Amino acid sequence: MVSADVTRNIVGIIGNVISFGLFLSPVPTFWRIYKAKDVEEFKPDPYLATLMNCLLWFFYGLPIVHPNSTLVLTINGIGLVIEGAYIIIFIIYAAKNTRVHTCNPPNASSSGLLYLFGVSFCTEDPFACPNPCHVPVLCVQWKMLGVLAIEAAFMAAVVAGVLVGAHTHEKRSMIVGILCVIFGSIMYASPLTIMGKVIRTKSVEYMPFFLSLVNFLNGLCWTGYALIKFDIYITIPNALGTIFGLIQLILYFYYYRSTPRKGKNVELPTVLTKNAVTSGNVSVTVEK
Repeated sequence: MVSADVTRNIVGIIGNVISFGLFLSPVPTFWRIYKAKDVEEFKPDPYLATLMNCLLWFFYGLPIVHPNSTLVLTINGIGLVIEGAYIIIFIIYAAKNTRVHTCNPPNASSSGLLYLFGVSFCTEDPFACPNPCHVPVLCVQWKMLGVLAIEAAFMAAVVAGVLVGAHTHEKRSMIVGILCVIFGSIMYASPLTIMGKVIRTKSVEYMPFFLSLVNFLNGLCWTGYALIKFDIYITIPNALGTIFGLIQLILYFYYYRSTPRKGKNVELPTVLTKNAVTSGNVSVTVEK
């Protein structure tokens, strides 16, 4: 008879394979960015969010926090490398979206600007300023670097606080696990946007069937992994991922016939919270 540990490892390996595939799913998007030498209207948010998620789960899987979590550790380590590569590519090709613009700082009532330390960062409409002066508007790249700095500072604080303040595996697992559940659950609010769009437009154009199916299978697999040797911190986010994945599949089949047929599909970035502990069930639309 196969032991529970062996069964759990087999399920975890299958989950790792699915998660790896989900990590690679944005490759067509980044190939498009590479060919165009421009990020166009794609957003970096999914990749920054996934990087943060992977950092937390990688820390959770370390032996000093939660022993015997090799599968959690490895897939999130791989995820860190892949997401890091995506972010580097995005920063490089966001140069075309970084505009040198002029605006009058004292009259920064225009909706497109946030004036800070003598530099105007564009938010929505970088060309909304009526009064010219010579102040650079730095958009996507600086925002991304700022978010990365915040994520690094947050992780440093978490690591230091956990290692210094918690001296048992149980306490460390609880603290880091709760953070992982919180961040993972917040990320799972993202599918509500795309699902709402599907319902409003009666079109599944921006919700690919294959991605929805793999998201569902990934969540189901990791939920099973967590239940075999119960781990509440892995169970909660993956159960949410499974539910959202199932809802996406139901919506897909319900609205498939009413979807307008187009000759050209749009490549979309997706949030990949698909690691050994959070199924990649978050999709993001591109607003044109």
